[in-house]
Amino acid sequence: MATILARPASRPLVTIEHVRHRYGKAGGGGLLVLDDVDLTLRENEVVGLLGRSGSGKSTLLRSIAGLITPDEGEIRFVDDAAGDAPTVSMVFQTFALFPWLTVLQNVELGLEAQRVPAEERRTRALAAIDLIGLDGFENAYPKELSGGMRQRVGLARALVVNPSLLLMDEPFSALDVLTAETLRTDLLDLWSEGRMPIKSILIVTHNIEEAVLMCDRILVFSSNPGRVAAEIRVDLPQPRDRLDPPFRALVDEIYARMTARADPAPARDGIFPGTGIAMALPIVSTNALAGLIEEVDAAPFDGNASMADLADQLQLEIDELFPMAETLQLMRFADLSGGDLALTPAARRYAQSDVDQRKALFAQALLAHVPLAQHIRRILDERSSHTAPARRFRDELEDHMSPDYAAETLRAVTHWSRYAEIFAYDEDADQFSLDDPS
Repeated sequence: MATILARPASRPLVTIEHVRHRYGKAGGGGLLVLDDVDLTLRENEVVGLLGRSGSGKSTLLRSIAGLITPDEGEIRFVDDAAGDAPTVSMVFQTFALFPWLTVLQNVELGLEAQRVPAEERRTRALAAIDLIGLDGFENAYPKELSGGMRQRVGLARALVVNPSLLLMDEPFSALDVLTAETLRTDLLDLWSEGRMPIKSILIVTHNIEEAVLMCDRILVFSSNPGRVAAEIRVDLPQPRDRLDPPFRALVDEIYARMTARADPAPARDGIFPGTGIAMALPIVSTNALAGLIEEVDAAPFDGNASMADLADQLQLEIDELFPMAETLQLMRFADLSGGDLALTPAARRYAQSDVDQRKALFAQALLAHVPLAQHIRRILDERSSHTAPARRFRDELEDHMSPDYAAETLRAVTHWSRYAEIFAYDEDADQFSLDDPS
């Protein structure tokens, strides 16, 4: 395949200025998911929104599509030379096909909504189906198709209305690795060859390599709330090779940016917003934490691994790898710096220990570095019954975070503390106790 340079970006299609959005309580009391986001989308470019779950990427995408109205700021579509405003289509993560309609009928839906005559609808839909490689499946139903074929139908449905801007919300994340790679390559070929009737693509992803493979420009989003933390131009010719040194260097740079902290003070960005018991924690399996420690402790890493290499080795995306790595950092089992994860001496002892020794090391780290675990254990120690309702701690957390985050945080600490035998939990009674303490 010939090398194709990125098409030069030109006039703007959409400008986004000072967009803010909250979920939950009205009047400014809800969860702030987007804060002061500025962005300009131009013709002839593929732009990636890269960040962890909860960073507001999909919220921004839906705001551009008109599915959500942001609380503040402006999203403005720029008319072309003929005075026509850009049009938008969207490809969803979960295919979103109507199971009772055939491939042809699913693709025709957008045209039918535009009141396009039946004969023209059919002609355009068949052309779109042929373009994305599903010729011959026009009369098949979604249940007869593989995941990759269903997503091709979703792409054809988005393209058939001739949009100026194609919005894609993690379009390959529900597919297996090989299917995703094939569809990603086919899409890039269609774009590079100018065969799709679109002027620009905006794609949400939490896969760093996917962003570097596809995009001309990457916007890295921070979390809690979502902001544009960095803008990175990708000046590599298409098609791109994951093994090329410049490609690997850019992937490593993005990992370094996403693991860097702006200052040594407790930050509200990343996976542990807040301080004290108000730290929002992810549900990460202790088996996964142990597995990551063992992987980094062993050859070829010998205690120090780049996040990019770990992601490749373990086939993990940032929403899977980052919570594990940052939980190890929280418990002082690892240091994250410059995109590298280095095990501490405590973690290396953990890797070489038996089950009981591992539990003891984990309990020590948990009580030393996770204030909520300390808090629950102290209350249980002080009470003559050595019991306490979980609701009490859930209510405390809800003073600092949403009920969903509070429930997830308490579940995380409960799981870790059970493993460490710090305290027990009775799900039927929704109660903590020292019935089987270490």
